[in-house]
Amino acid sequence: MSGAPNILVIIVDDMGVHQLGCYGSTFYETPHLDRLAREGARFACSYSASPVCSPARAALYTGLHPARLHLTNYIPGTEPPNPRLLTPPWRAHLPVEVVTIGDALKARGYATGHFGKWHLAPDYHYRPGRPTDPESQGFDDVVVTRKPPAAADPEGDPHHIHGITDQAVRFMTAPRSAPFLCVVAHNALHRPELASAAKVRKYAAKPGAERDGNRPVVAAMVEEVDRSVGRLLETLHATALARDTLVVFTSDHGAFGRSTERKPLRGAKADLYEGGIRVPLIWHWPGRIAAGARSALVFGTDLFPTLLAAAGAPVPAGLDGHSLHAHLLDPAVPPPPRAALHWHFPHYHHLGLAPSGAIRAGRHKLIEWFDRSLGGAAGPACELYDLEADPGETRDLAAAEPALCAALAARLREWRREVGAQEMRPNPAFDPARGGTEAVPPPGDPGNPYRP
Repeated sequence: MSGAPNILVIIVDDMGVHQLGCYGSTFYETPHLDRLAREGARFACSYSASPVCSPARAALYTGLHPARLHLTNYIPGTEPPNPRLLTPPWRAHLPVEVVTIGDALKARGYATGHFGKWHLAPDYHYRPGRPTDPESQGFDDVVVTRKPPAAADPEGDPHHIHGITDQAVRFMTAPRSAPFLCVVAHNALHRPELASAAKVRKYAAKPGAERDGNRPVVAAMVEEVDRSVGRLLETLHATALARDTLVVFTSDHGAFGRSTERKPLRGAKADLYEGGIRVPLIWHWPGRIAAGARSALVFGTDLFPTLLAAAGAPVPAGLDGHSLHAHLLDPAVPPPPRAALHWHFPHYHHLGLAPSGAIRAGRHKLIEWFDRSLGGAAGPACELYDLEADPGETRDLAAAEPALCAALAARLREWRREVGAQEMRPNPAFDPARGGTEAVPPPGDPGNPYRP
């Protein structure tokens, strides 16, 4: 344990790279995150393991791919009444026996805390100590929050940004001799989009406010998240913990929005275009992590092994992620080699386009549409993009590059077999004349532990 750092992990819900100044935005204002990026390592090409919440978080916490875990949709998910394909019997919780970062670091003597969104239990009805809630996954100090009702007061703290931050500050500043792992998991920027009227007016007056990617209410929420980050960093400095604390900032997946709009990336939450799966990733550890932008291709499963290595803990075999620790400490050390990245989303989502999978190998990315490849729907089964020449995914190369398209599709199918990914199958009762092929939205979630 000698020299093991404190670890602060900050996870924002539904945040895309276009929503931070350090990633090029002139609309969103994130001065504290921009400073964290200047002083730390900002990854320009970081990917979520899933375009939706629960599987993306499972990958962050375990280093295992959602397809391997069979946890591939947000919990509990919904189904269309008349799907072309049948959804496989996926696992709607993170099994207790799967080792999380909380389990691993608690075993190393860390004090562990988790504050905010969990979304890895079978339902939202959190109970302290219940199997599949955070206490059963290695976290001892826990506060679980949920998204607010749509009628919540926007002038208060509807998404508990400040309430979650209060709990994290209390935990980090508690007297102890052991290092800590503190996970701050914000409900923001998830809908409902609620923020103070004054802040919304401020952003509504900025150029570009009419674009879907620059929504003023969301920008006001981003500002509050950034203020929370500033407060956490100030707490570390004020208590002389900063030099001994590794800080990681990321998002579970891309931003909610219209998939057709490029922000500048194409896509949004719940689809596999770049805007749905590219996420911010910043690592900061004064005196240890070299500052500067990094171009390495990284994946959500990399968080778990990297944190273990930073804590001096052994990295178990069989993970889907790779440790970035050596590359973080010295950019001259190349990141672990990676042949390809893969995604598997065998679900209909009320926000998404259709069930799909994807592979990125080198500069090329292929998206497979399961309704077409497995269900016989009309249209090309795959799309192919050159992400170096066309990062906005504007030119589908599948027809022009049939050999490359077929090779990548074969690699994607082989990967699914290797990890035991659950496949969809045709629905024998599907009626193309009936309609009802889209998933319905989930029921409302009125719970709010901070509400009077």
